[in-house]
Amino acid sequence: MKKLMIGNEAVARGLYEAGVRLVSSYPGTPSTEITEYAAKYDEIYAEWAPNEKVALEVALGGAIAGGRTFCAMKHVGLNVAADPLFITAYTGINGGMVIGVADDPGMHSSQNEQDSRHYAIAAKLPMLEPADSEECCSFTKIAYELSEQFDTPFVLRSSTRVAHSQSIVELSDRNDVPLRDYVKDASKYVMMPANAKGRHVVVEKRLLDLAEFAETTELNKIEINGSSLGIITAGSSYIYSKECFGDSASYFKLGMVNPIPLKALRDFAEKHDRVIVIEELDPVLETQIKAAGIKNAKGGDVEGKNLLPLLGEFSSELLREKILGEKNEYSELSDVNIPMRPPALCSGCPHRGVFYIFKKLKLNVFGDIGCYTLGAAHPLGGMDTTLCMGASISAIHGFNKIRGKESERKSVAVIGDSTFMHSGMTGLANITYNTGVSTVVIVDNSITGMTGHQQNPCTGLTLKNQPTYAISLEAVAEAAGIAKDHIRVVDPYDIAALETVLREELEAEVPSVVICRRPCALLKYVKSAPALKIDPEKCKGCRACMAIGCPSISMVDGKAVIDSALCTGCGVCTHLCRFGAIGGNDND
Repeated sequence: MKKLMIGNEAVARGLYEAGVRLVSSYPGTPSTEITEYAAKYDEIYAEWAPNEKVALEVALGGAIAGGRTFCAMKHVGLNVAADPLFITAYTGINGGMVIGVADDPGMHSSQNEQDSRHYAIAAKLPMLEPADSEECCSFTKIAYELSEQFDTPFVLRSSTRVAHSQSIVELSDRNDVPLRDYVKDASKYVMMPANAKGRHVVVEKRLLDLAEFAETTELNKIEINGSSLGIITAGSSYIYSKECFGDSASYFKLGMVNPIPLKALRDFAEKHDRVIVIEELDPVLETQIKAAGIKNAKGGDVEGKNLLPLLGEFSSELLREKILGEKNEYSELSDVNIPMRPPALCSGCPHRGVFYIFKKLKLNVFGDIGCYTLGAAHPLGGMDTTLCMGASISAIHGFNKIRGKESERKSVAVIGDSTFMHSGMTGLANITYNTGVSTVVIVDNSITGMTGHQQNPCTGLTLKNQPTYAISLEAVAEAAGIAKDHIRVVDPYDIAALETVLREELEAEVPSVVICRRPCALLKYVKSAPALKIDPEKCKGCRACMAIGCPSISMVDGKAVIDSALCTGCGVCTHLCRFGAIGGNDND
């Protein structure tokens, strides 16, 4: 049986067919759907962990127990999981373990463009890189066999294009792999210095064995087309290369990108007058090939980043332009005024009023990662920094320690409920422990919004929508040292009340937490109020209602109008109109 699948669904299918028992992940585009699809299989226990470090540790624990396990994350999530990642090479596994990481060339939904292949090299872990959905499935299954063969986790690297593009996958039955026996072995799993020294020897020996395996594995494919041009590539770059060069080039397609088969690559290069390494982001392959002294048939160096960019997503068009000097013909519509469509907070988003008040009060705003990051965009412009998950709370503490009391009265940190559970709690504990005075605003929309409505420890539901304990943000804040009187809960649609609460807490000479609580307007159980409307007789065209950047409101012939198909009736805009022009609804 064959099925059209996106790469992430194909990875999940590979998990099912490989007999995986446990999946623990934290959602992050472009990796999220792997875990969501895995959860559809009853044979797989799947969960959302509070963060990627926890997810990887859960997966490692399950592998030590003797079952096949998996965890997925995006590239910046691998930063969070780096601590256990490096240790897994030393401990090895029992049941097979695969770590899925999805990079984001082009930064479609990320704050940086890092290359996860560096982690595989630094952590001394083998890495596979599929090029399409069929390989996403097959490489996943192979990774478990190799993980158990070499007693090490395997990293499966994907990218936005591979994760979300569709191709045909041939389906197979599930392999019900027996649970391996668990045997106590402190010398293997207890990583104190005396044991770790011995395990490092194992790691280096394993790397040599993996390097020998890489020389002959069918994961790497060589296509000789009788051309003088040889292409060394992997992943989606292989697809782009084939689209660009077709049979006019020969290819060494790496399926195993760490370690790489230097002997086979040398042999390939010496058969071609010109050799180009085509890889997105950093020159990871190119650097290793050059360091090994690999030359082309004429004794020249391989090429790569002298022709191709270090940043952004590749395409066949880019390769044609940069390597062949060919540009696609196109027409410019220079006389057409096409409006910009930047990303924006949705109509009815509970975060909109929060950022409006931040801007009104002229606050310094330390932001975080989530839907609310869009509060940085015009016209709200309500964010000074966005660094990494949880950094808002830690950074405001440092900012206020440097700038003092006046800063404390004019600065806030803003963080979502899921992000607070991910890595905000420790920052809050740092504020109270180190006698900080900062105001933290938790925008609680009752879901993990940006990545597509995943449950989190505060929602009361698991990944498989089973009822569970819902962690209380108020209780966590109090346990972290925030006084009860300074844990305030407010409806963000009531921006007048929100402004009052913020002013009070900013003036208080103690740390405080303001929880802006209202469910995301896009949740299925949230029922919109009837759409509001604007009385054109009362509207003065002052554009005050445009200050919140609501997609439902626009200006037509000098008057504000509300699109009834978009409006959720949240009422935030009514607080802005001094002339009472906004009100009522279409059902009046």
